[in-house]
Amino acid sequence: MAPHGRCCEGDHQHRDTPEMGIEYSLYTKINKDNLECLNEAVEGSGKTVFKPWEERMNFDLFVDSDADEELLFNIPFTGNVKLKGIIIIGEDSDTHPSKIRMFKNRPSMTFDDVGATADQEFQLHVDNQGTLEYATKIVTFNSVHHLTLHFPSNFGAETTRIYYIGLRGEYSEAHHHGVTICTYEARPNVSDHKNPLEDTVGHQIQ
Repeated sequence: MAPHGRCCEGDHQHRDTPEMGIEYSLYTKINKDNLECLNEAVEGSGKTVFKPWEERMNFDLFVDSDADEELLFNIPFTGNVKLKGIIIIGEDSDTHPSKIRMFKNRPSMTFDDVGATADQEFQLHVDNQGTLEYATKIVTFNSVHHLTLHFPSNFGAETTRIYYIGLRGEYSEAHHHGVTICTYEARPNVSDHKNPLEDTVGHQIQ
């Protein structure tokens, strides 16, 4: 059993439908240019584990940890996410991560910051097929614009390997409306202007 949440072995074990591809499409909402993976053995390899559901078994793409077994992902989204579940695929070996710690809306975390209390954490089971989903606390992860995933340990190997990280949930666009500032008090009387058309009521801040 997975503490602090629900590990769904039944509902997701035999499901490999188009709906799963839609449910696990949050990878398309990640700002890949600013995604960071700390302690990755090959630069840029951490980004490759966020891929389509249909490619989750593509074991040509993976991330290995470098100096030790820890991995830390800083994942910025292009909008707001309601995160409902996560799937981790690793090897059927000791390199599979044994624990995940999740932090909400704390950009640019480093290994110096992971001593903080996580918003949620799970003890992981070895899963090399993507059959186990770990259900997040939706109330906690209701409005996520940045997600940090810390993998502090594995099942005994010197390094950790991950093939796929699937994120299930809902996405909404970030609102970037311009703010209209109306300077009523500071606006001179029209009679003070030679040309009233030059008077500006407000302007937009983008």
